[in-house]
Amino acid sequence: MENLEVAQSAELLNRLREMAERLRAKDAETAEYPKKKRRSAVVTTSRADYSHLYWPLRELAANPKIELGLFTLGSHHSPEFGHTIREIERDGFPIIARIECLLSSDSDTGMAKTIGLATLGLADALTAWRPDLLLLIADRYEMLAPASVALALRIPIAHIEGGEISQGAIDDAVRNALTKLAHIHFTSTETARRRVIAMGEEPWRVHHAGAPSLDHITRSTLLSHAELESHLTNLAGHAIKIQRPTILVAFHPATILANTTSEAGEFFAALDALDPKIQLLFVYPNSDAGSRSLIDRTTALKKSRPNTDIFLNLPPITYWSLMARVDAMLGNSSSGIMEAASFALPVVNVGMRQLGRERAPNIIDTPPIRAEILSAIQKSLSPKFRTTLNGMENPYGNGTAAVKISELLSTVNLDNLLIKAPTPLPSKPEANS
Repeated sequence: MENLEVAQSAELLNRLREMAERLRAKDAETAEYPKKKRRSAVVTTSRADYSHLYWPLRELAANPKIELGLFTLGSHHSPEFGHTIREIERDGFPIIARIECLLSSDSDTGMAKTIGLATLGLADALTAWRPDLLLLIADRYEMLAPASVALALRIPIAHIEGGEISQGAIDDAVRNALTKLAHIHFTSTETARRRVIAMGEEPWRVHHAGAPSLDHITRSTLLSHAELESHLTNLAGHAIKIQRPTILVAFHPATILANTTSEAGEFFAALDALDPKIQLLFVYPNSDAGSRSLIDRTTALKKSRPNTDIFLNLPPITYWSLMARVDAMLGNSSSGIMEAASFALPVVNVGMRQLGRERAPNIIDTPPIRAEILSAIQKSLSPKFRTTLNGMENPYGNGTAAVKISELLSTVNLDNLLIKAPTPLPSKPEANS
């Protein structure tokens, strides 16, 4: 009976598609006006996703078949997190709507309310502009808002970076939810593509594009050593010299845990015990529950430890240039997993936040235990370990994602894109005799 229902659903779906194709062909024959540009909306919520979206946005803006419009929200509009909307304005991308939704809060309740406020604002904004497609990326909790609004407004969704795993954060569930709400998928790895298909998505909808953040590394001009120090000096307000050894630190709340900063005690104890001659350059954590606690801990460490600096917001080119110049990276950031491999940069990945992600050989995983973190840092700084990384490849791509994404978004057939085929059920096991 179940297989019969699936077969009947598939037959109905094929009939609907054939009907839509006939109507589309008829419309094409009778059209007496040039086809309008495809209106494509892109949502960005933070410095992190914008740095990944930059080159896809450049390609979409230059595509003659696309009318691009950005919808900005979340920490982009927060002075506390660097007011990064100014960076988008400087880059010149067309901003259709600015959604104020991030509560000045450090709790999970604040995160939940932020989703609600974003949904209210986007409902009006997307209704007014009515895009043909909505492009979303990755797994930030705020992305649940545009996906829900698009579902209600029947706007097809394209999603970048589905099929990945990060079991130590709610990002994992958000990413999977976005995958099931999306209609076109751009994965960073072939394994991620297979995983999206295993979730029931039709293979023709799922495209292995690579991680678009790597386009920055291959297509942007990174800063020289002197230029980088100048940029960091301007941002810090005092002279910054990159000395040896230098470690880039990016540590975020583990949002799947009841206490999102429970791993922080051992992490900062290890840093406090680290040789003070080692330079530490911190970037701010994401705007998640527990971020303020981590900012306070980092600020306290800076006051008591020499050779320590904190940066509220690093522009993408500055961040990637820093990755190219430091000796190691430390923390639990996805950038340590995805982008650092392009520089063969040793990364000490602490705790469970990135549990399950595909890894290159540059990753040294360690539990949040002071002694083991210190041991892993020592290994990351050893010339012997660095030598083992010579010639390594980044599993997340080679910096050609943006062109693939733009081309497909401008050409994919939108007719009946919203109607997905049902997932075939496995054969029902025979009853025991």
